[in-house]
Amino acid sequence: MSMGAVDVGTTSSSGEGGGRPVPRPSALTRPFWDACRVGRLTVQRCTRCQGYVFVPQEFCRHCRSTTLTWVETAGTGRIVTYTVVWRPQTPAFTAPYVVAVVELDEGYQMISNIVGSDAAGAAVGDRVRVRFVRVSEAVTLPCFELAA
Repeated sequence: MSMGAVDVGTTSSSGEGGGRPVPRPSALTRPFWDACRVGRLTVQRCTRCQGYVFVPQEFCRHCRSTTLTWVETAGTGRIVTYTVVWRPQTPAFTAPYVVAVVELDEGYQMISNIVGSDAAGAAVGDRVRVRFVRVSEAVTLPCFELAA
C-alpha cells in the first residue's frame, strides 16, 4: 500500500531538515528509509518464527535467527501512550507537537509523531494511520495521523 509523502519544506544547515535532526540511514536501515521515501511502511520479519523486528536489527529478537526479510505493513494501528512537547529540544521543532508510541496492527510498536490539524486531540487507544512527512531529499519520516 503506497502512500504519498507530504513535503514540509524544511532545510537544515546543509540544505536538509531545517536544522531538525534527520536520521542517517545505515546499510541496515536503508531499506526502511528507502521504502518510506516512496510512501511504504516496512518492517523486518523473521522467516523462521514469523516475528516482527523493529527497530531494524541483524537478528530476530524473538528467536535469534538471522533470516530476516523486509515486508510491507498496513500502516495502521493505535496509540499506546503519548506526550505533548511544549518545550522543544531545538528551535528547529515547532511546539507544541505530539510524540506517541504506536502499536501497529501487525503487533510491533514504534515511536513517532502524531501530525495533522487534530493531533492535539490525540488520546490513548485512538486509531491512527501512517502519514509520510518529507524532511529532506533523502529522508521521509513515517508519522501518524488520527484515523477518520
